[in-house]
Amino acid sequence: MTTTLVPGRTRGGGGPGGARRTAVAWVFLAPFTLIFLLFTAIPTVAALAFSLTDLRGSDLRHPLAVDFTGLENYVRLFQDQTFLRDILNTAVFVVVGVPLTMGIGFALAVVLNSGIRRLRTVFRTVFFAPVVTNVVAVALIWQYAFNAGGTVDKMLGAVGLAGPNWLQDQHLAMPVVILLGVWRNFGTAMVLFLAGLQAIPEDVYEAAALDGAGRWRQLRHITLPLLLPTTLMVSVLLTVFYLQVFDEPYLLTDGGPLGTTESVSLYTYHQFGTGRLGMSSAASFVMFLLVMLVSAVQFRLLRPRS
Repeated sequence: MTTTLVPGRTRGGGGPGGARRTAVAWVFLAPFTLIFLLFTAIPTVAALAFSLTDLRGSDLRHPLAVDFTGLENYVRLFQDQTFLRDILNTAVFVVVGVPLTMGIGFALAVVLNSGIRRLRTVFRTVFFAPVVTNVVAVALIWQYAFNAGGTVDKMLGAVGLAGPNWLQDQHLAMPVVILLGVWRNFGTAMVLFLAGLQAIPEDVYEAAALDGAGRWRQLRHITLPLLLPTTLMVSVLLTVFYLQVFDEPYLLTDGGPLGTTESVSLYTYHQFGTGRLGMSSAASFVMFLLVMLVSAVQFRLLRPRS
Protein backbone atom coordinates (compact mmCIF):
# COMPACT_ATOMS: atom_id res chain seq x y z
CA MET A 1 0.00 0.00 0.00
CA THR A 2 1.44 3.35 -1.04
CA THR A 3 1.20 6.35 1.28
CA THR A 4 1.00 9.75 -0.34
CA LEU A 5 2.31 12.66 1.69
CA VAL A 6 0.60 15.97 1.09
CA PRO A 7 3.04 18.90 1.00
CA GLY A 8 2.86 21.02 4.14
CA ARG A 9 1.43 18.18 6.26
CA THR A 10 2.96 15.50 8.40
CA ARG A 11 1.59 12.39 9.99
CA GLY A 12 1.77 14.09 13.38
CA GLY A 13 -0.65 16.82 12.35
CA GLY A 14 2.07 19.48 12.15
CA GLY A 15 2.55 22.09 9.46
CA PRO A 16 0.27 25.02 8.65
CA GLY A 17 -2.86 22.84 8.61
CA GLY A 18 -2.19 21.37 12.05
CA ALA A 19 -1.36 24.75 13.54
CA ARG A 20 -4.56 26.19 12.11
CA ARG A 21 -6.65 23.38 13.60
CA THR A 22 -4.96 23.87 16.96
CA ALA A 23 -5.67 27.60 16.82
CA VAL A 24 -9.33 26.96 15.97
CA ALA A 25 -9.60 24.50 18.87
CA TRP A 26 -8.20 27.05 21.30
CA VAL A 27 -10.64 29.66 20.01
CA PHE A 28 -13.54 27.36 20.88
CA LEU A 29 -11.98 26.42 24.22
CA ALA A 30 -11.17 30.00 25.18
CA PRO A 31 -14.63 30.97 26.60
CA PHE A 32 -14.81 27.90 28.84
CA THR A 33 -11.16 28.25 29.85
CA LEU A 34 -11.66 31.91 30.77
CA ILE A 35 -14.82 31.18 32.78
CA PHE A 36 -13.12 28.24 34.51
CA LEU A 37 -10.10 30.35 35.45
CA LEU A 38 -12.13 33.34 36.66
CA PHE A 39 -14.84 31.53 38.60
CA THR A 40 -13.23 28.22 39.63
CA ALA A 41 -9.46 27.90 39.44
CA ILE A 42 -8.39 31.34 40.67
CA PRO A 43 -11.00 31.51 43.49
CA THR A 44 -10.05 27.98 44.57
CA VAL A 45 -6.36 28.83 44.79
CA ALA A 46 -7.17 32.10 46.58
CA ALA A 47 -9.43 30.29 49.07
CA LEU A 48 -6.69 27.75 49.77
CA ALA A 49 -4.28 30.59 50.44
CA PHE A 50 -6.82 32.34 52.69
CA SER A 51 -7.35 29.14 54.69
CA LEU A 52 -3.68 29.29 55.72
CA THR A 53 -3.96 32.81 57.14
CA ASP A 54 -5.84 34.64 59.88
CA LEU A 55 -7.67 36.78 57.29
CA ARG A 56 -10.75 38.62 58.53
CA GLY A 57 -13.15 40.91 56.77
CA SER A 58 -11.60 43.94 58.42
CA ASP A 59 -8.20 43.00 56.95
CA LEU A 60 -9.29 43.46 53.33
CA ARG A 61 -8.35 47.14 53.51
CA HIS A 62 -5.03 46.31 55.15
CA PRO A 63 -3.74 43.13 53.47
CA LEU A 64 -0.26 43.56 54.98
CA ALA A 65 -1.75 42.95 58.42
CA VAL A 66 -2.66 39.37 57.49
CA ASP A 67 -0.42 36.71 59.07
CA PHE A 68 0.39 33.26 57.72
CA THR A 69 -0.86 30.70 60.25
CA GLY A 70 -0.33 27.42 58.38
CA LEU A 71 -2.75 24.69 59.41
CA GLU A 72 -3.94 26.50 62.53
CA ASN A 73 -7.40 27.16 61.08
CA TYR A 74 -7.84 23.45 60.31
CA VAL A 75 -6.78 22.50 63.84
CA ARG A 76 -9.21 25.02 65.30
CA LEU A 77 -11.99 23.66 63.11
CA PHE A 78 -11.69 20.17 64.54
CA GLN A 79 -11.53 21.61 68.03
CA ASP A 80 -14.76 23.52 67.40
CA GLN A 81 -17.70 21.55 68.80
CA THR A 82 -20.07 23.45 66.50
CA PHE A 83 -18.16 22.31 63.40
CA LEU A 84 -18.04 18.71 64.62
CA ARG A 85 -21.78 18.84 65.29
CA ASP A 86 -22.36 20.18 61.78
CA ILE A 87 -20.33 17.32 60.28
CA LEU A 88 -22.65 14.90 62.07
CA ASN A 89 -25.68 16.85 60.82
CA THR A 90 -24.34 16.67 57.27
CA ALA A 91 -23.77 12.93 57.69
CA VAL A 92 -27.43 12.57 58.68
CA PHE A 93 -28.46 14.47 55.55
CA VAL A 94 -26.41 12.04 53.44
CA VAL A 95 -27.27 8.79 55.21
CA VAL A 96 -31.02 9.49 55.25
CA GLY A 97 -31.48 11.71 52.21
CA VAL A 98 -29.53 9.75 49.59
CA PRO A 99 -31.19 6.31 50.06
CA LEU A 100 -34.64 7.87 50.42
CA THR A 101 -34.25 9.99 47.28
CA MET A 102 -32.81 7.08 45.30
CA GLY A 103 -35.51 4.71 46.51
CA ILE A 104 -38.39 6.99 45.54
CA GLY A 105 -36.77 7.86 42.22
CA PHE A 106 -36.12 4.21 41.37
CA ALA A 107 -39.65 3.11 42.32
CA LEU A 108 -41.23 5.81 40.18
CA ALA A 109 -38.91 4.98 37.29
CA VAL A 110 -39.90 1.30 37.43
CA VAL A 111 -43.60 2.22 37.46
CA LEU A 112 -43.25 4.67 34.57
CA ASN A 113 -41.24 2.15 32.57
CA SER A 114 -43.72 -0.68 32.94
CA GLY A 115 -47.24 0.28 33.88
CA ILE A 116 -48.24 3.64 32.39
CA ARG A 117 -46.16 4.14 29.28
CA ARG A 118 -48.81 6.16 27.45
CA LEU A 119 -48.77 8.87 30.11
CA ARG A 120 -45.03 8.56 30.79
CA THR A 121 -44.20 12.02 29.44
CA VAL A 122 -46.93 13.70 31.52
CA PHE A 123 -45.97 11.99 34.78
CA ARG A 124 -42.28 12.48 34.10
CA THR A 125 -42.89 16.22 33.72
CA VAL A 126 -45.01 16.35 36.88
CA PHE A 127 -42.47 14.46 38.99
CA PHE A 128 -39.55 16.46 37.59
CA ALA A 129 -41.22 19.82 38.27
CA PRO A 130 -39.81 20.17 41.83
CA VAL A 131 -36.28 20.07 40.41
CA VAL A 132 -36.81 23.24 38.37
CA THR A 133 -39.12 25.03 40.80
CA ASN A 134 -37.69 28.11 42.50
CA VAL A 135 -36.35 26.94 45.86
CA VAL A 136 -37.08 30.24 47.64
CA ALA A 137 -40.76 30.11 46.69
CA VAL A 138 -40.95 26.45 47.69
CA ALA A 139 -39.28 27.13 51.04
CA LEU A 140 -41.79 29.89 51.82
CA ILE A 141 -44.64 27.49 51.13
CA TRP A 142 -43.05 24.80 53.29
CA GLN A 143 -42.50 27.30 56.11
CA TYR A 144 -46.18 28.22 56.02
CA ALA A 145 -47.20 24.57 55.87
CA PHE A 146 -45.00 23.38 58.76
CA ASN A 147 -45.19 26.37 61.09
CA ALA A 148 -47.32 26.13 64.21
CA GLY A 149 -50.94 26.28 63.09
CA GLY A 150 -49.93 25.83 59.46
CA THR A 151 -51.43 23.62 56.79
CA VAL A 152 -49.96 20.38 58.14
CA ASP A 153 -51.17 21.09 61.67
CA LYS A 154 -54.64 21.89 60.34
CA MET A 155 -54.73 18.60 58.47
CA LEU A 156 -53.72 16.77 61.63
CA GLY A 157 -56.32 18.71 63.60
CA ALA A 158 -59.01 17.57 61.17
CA VAL A 159 -58.43 13.98 62.31
CA GLY A 160 -58.17 14.91 65.98
CA LEU A 161 -54.37 15.11 66.30
CA ALA A 162 -52.45 18.02 67.78
CA GLY A 163 -49.74 19.22 65.41
CA PRO A 164 -46.33 20.21 66.80
CA ASN A 165 -44.25 23.26 65.90
CA TRP A 166 -42.25 21.32 63.33
CA LEU A 167 -39.52 23.82 62.48
CA GLN A 168 -38.87 24.78 66.12
CA ASP A 169 -38.70 21.23 67.45
CA GLN A 170 -35.14 19.88 67.80
CA HIS A 171 -36.29 16.37 66.84
CA LEU A 172 -38.65 17.26 63.98
CA ALA A 173 -36.85 20.09 62.18
CA MET A 174 -34.24 17.80 60.61
CA PRO A 175 -36.81 15.38 59.09
CA VAL A 176 -38.70 18.33 57.56
CA VAL A 177 -35.52 19.75 56.02
CA ILE A 178 -34.53 16.33 54.67
CA LEU A 179 -38.05 15.85 53.31
CA LEU A 180 -37.74 19.10 51.36
CA GLY A 181 -34.40 17.94 49.95
CA VAL A 182 -35.91 14.61 48.92
CA TRP A 183 -38.90 16.35 47.32
CA ARG A 184 -36.58 18.58 45.31
CA ASN A 185 -34.29 15.80 44.07
CA PHE A 186 -36.26 12.60 43.56
CA GLY A 187 -37.21 13.84 40.07
CA THR A 188 -33.56 13.87 39.02
CA ALA A 189 -33.06 10.32 40.28
CA MET A 190 -36.27 9.20 38.55
CA VAL A 191 -35.26 10.60 35.15
CA LEU A 192 -31.78 9.06 35.31
CA PHE A 193 -33.09 5.67 36.44
CA LEU A 194 -35.78 5.77 33.75
CA ALA A 195 -33.14 6.42 31.10
CA GLY A 196 -31.14 3.48 32.42
CA LEU A 197 -34.18 1.18 32.41
CA GLN A 198 -35.08 2.13 28.85
CA ALA A 199 -31.53 1.23 27.75
CA ILE A 200 -31.96 -2.38 28.91
CA PRO A 201 -33.00 -4.58 25.93
CA GLU A 202 -36.44 -6.16 26.18
CA ASP A 203 -34.98 -9.39 24.81
CA VAL A 204 -33.15 -9.95 28.09
CA TYR A 205 -36.40 -9.90 30.06
CA GLU A 206 -38.16 -12.10 27.51
CA ALA A 207 -35.42 -14.70 27.71
CA ALA A 208 -35.53 -14.61 31.50
CA ALA A 209 -39.31 -15.04 31.46
CA LEU A 210 -38.99 -18.06 29.19
CA ASP A 211 -36.57 -19.56 31.71
CA GLY A 212 -39.18 -19.13 34.43
CA ALA A 213 -37.80 -16.00 36.14
CA GLY A 214 -40.48 -13.94 37.82
CA ARG A 215 -40.57 -10.17 38.28
CA TRP A 216 -38.58 -10.25 41.50
CA ARG A 217 -35.80 -12.44 40.06
CA GLN A 218 -35.66 -10.28 36.94
CA LEU A 219 -35.32 -7.19 39.10
CA ARG A 220 -32.62 -8.75 41.26
CA HIS A 221 -30.55 -10.53 38.63
CA ILE A 222 -31.10 -8.37 35.52
CA THR A 223 -32.33 -4.89 36.28
CA LEU A 224 -30.17 -4.02 39.28
CA PRO A 225 -26.88 -5.38 37.83
CA LEU A 226 -27.43 -3.65 34.48
CA LEU A 227 -28.37 -0.42 36.26
CA LEU A 228 -25.17 -0.38 38.29
CA PRO A 229 -23.51 2.41 36.22
CA THR A 230 -26.67 4.53 36.52
CA THR A 231 -26.90 3.76 40.23
CA LEU A 232 -23.31 4.89 40.69
CA MET A 233 -23.95 8.16 38.88
CA VAL A 234 -27.17 8.90 40.80
CA SER A 235 -25.53 7.98 44.10
CA VAL A 236 -22.55 10.27 43.52
CA LEU A 237 -24.70 13.19 42.34
CA LEU A 238 -27.05 12.95 45.31
CA THR A 239 -24.23 12.44 47.79
CA VAL A 240 -22.47 15.57 46.53
CA PHE A 241 -25.74 17.48 46.81
CA TYR A 242 -26.46 16.40 50.38
CA LEU A 243 -22.85 16.91 51.48
CA GLN A 244 -23.12 20.49 50.23
CA VAL A 245 -26.75 21.01 51.25
CA PHE A 246 -27.37 24.68 51.93
CA ASP A 247 -30.63 26.02 50.52
CA GLU A 248 -33.00 23.81 52.50
CA PRO A 249 -31.62 24.36 56.03
CA TYR A 250 -30.84 28.03 55.35
CA LEU A 251 -34.28 28.91 54.02
CA LEU A 252 -36.34 26.78 56.40
CA THR A 253 -34.52 27.06 59.73
CA ASP A 254 -31.21 28.92 59.20
CA GLY A 255 -29.60 25.96 60.94
CA GLY A 256 -31.87 25.99 63.95
CA PRO A 257 -33.28 25.16 66.33
CA LEU A 258 -30.07 25.21 68.39
CA GLY A 259 -27.98 24.19 65.38
CA THR A 260 -29.72 20.86 64.86
CA THR A 261 -30.09 21.44 61.10
CA GLU A 262 -26.89 23.38 60.42
CA SER A 263 -24.77 21.76 57.70
CA VAL A 264 -21.08 22.25 56.94
CA SER A 265 -22.01 24.56 54.05
CA LEU A 266 -24.15 26.66 56.37
CA TYR A 267 -21.33 26.74 58.94
CA THR A 268 -19.00 28.01 56.20
CA TYR A 269 -21.52 30.68 55.28
CA HIS A 270 -21.92 31.80 58.89
CA GLN A 271 -18.14 32.02 59.33
CA PHE A 272 -17.94 34.14 56.20
CA GLY A 273 -20.81 36.32 57.39
CA THR A 274 -19.00 37.09 60.65
CA GLY A 275 -15.85 38.11 58.78
CA ARG A 276 -13.75 35.04 59.63
CA LEU A 277 -12.60 34.50 56.06
CA GLY A 278 -9.67 32.23 56.96
CA MET A 279 -11.87 29.86 58.96
CA SER A 280 -14.55 29.96 56.28
CA SER A 281 -12.02 29.00 53.59
CA ALA A 282 -10.65 26.18 55.75
CA ALA A 283 -14.16 24.81 56.34
CA SER A 284 -14.88 24.89 52.61
CA PHE A 285 -11.75 22.85 51.90
CA VAL A 286 -12.66 20.31 54.57
CA MET A 287 -16.02 19.96 52.83
CA PHE A 288 -14.25 19.57 49.48
CA LEU A 289 -12.10 16.77 50.91
CA LEU A 290 -15.19 15.08 52.35
CA VAL A 291 -16.86 15.17 48.93
CA MET A 292 -13.77 13.71 47.26
CA LEU A 293 -13.38 10.99 49.90
CA VAL A 294 -17.01 9.86 49.87
CA SER A 295 -17.15 9.94 46.05
CA ALA A 296 -14.00 7.81 45.84
CA VAL A 297 -15.52 5.25 48.23
CA GLN A 298 -18.70 5.13 46.15
CA PHE A 299 -16.76 4.59 42.92
CA ARG A 300 -14.85 1.81 44.67
CA LEU A 301 -17.93 0.04 45.98
CA LEU A 302 -20.38 0.56 43.10
CA ARG A 303 -18.21 0.40 39.98
CA PRO A 304 -19.20 -2.44 37.64
CA ARG A 305 -17.08 -5.56 38.03
CA SER A 306 -15.62 -6.91 34.82
